[in-house]
Amino acid sequence: MELITTSIVLDNPVRGRINAWFFRLMDGYVHHKLGARKRELFADLPSKVVELGPGTGANFRYLRPGTEVLAVEPNRHMHPALRAAAERYGIRLTLVDGSAESFALPDASAEAVICSLVLCSVRDPDAVIAEVRRVLSPGGRFVCLEHVAARGGIVALIQRFVARPWRWLFEGCHTRRQTWASLERAGFSDLVIQRHELSGPFVPIRTQIDVVAVK
Repeated sequence: MELITTSIVLDNPVRGRINAWFFRLMDGYVHHKLGARKRELFADLPSKVVELGPGTGANFRYLRPGTEVLAVEPNRHMHPALRAAAERYGIRLTLVDGSAESFALPDASAEAVICSLVLCSVRDPDAVIAEVRRVLSPGGRFVCLEHVAARGGIVALIQRFVARPWRWLFEGCHTRRQTWASLERAGFSDLVIQRHELSGPFVPIRTQIDVVAVK
């Protein structure tokens, strides 16, 4: 396992620690609820991938040992668990300077970019997706799993009710983001979006999509 670290954008000093603790605590639960979908989504990826917002390394278990991950993770409180996960799953980890909207990689330099439950919390999802397209090589894939706005019913009402406190607690996470629309207007040559309803107590993130987009 190889580890290279560059300077990283700073996070909120209080909520950054809270979220690092929370996602470590929830790792097993998230694996139980999303593991099968993630395993299918992240199958057959190349040996070098870019991951946006890897957090505590929850996706590393679905990658082949020896995979090199260029990780854009601005919350420095996630880094100890991220490094530990890389060690545990045999991932070659490089922490890349920047944010999801702008990270320090050359044009057309990546065969695959992945993320999960990240586009909900970025400031400008259109800018992030444009940056993903910039760094993808022709034929490269953007593979992600995200929670999105419900189309109606009780879930939509709950998403609206909790939107402000949820966004504050989870460092900008939007419960009502129409991420599929950003992907549809991004100009990918091929785009497959599958919708899912997640069971369990976390109703605001119940409506989800799996995405495979090809440049």
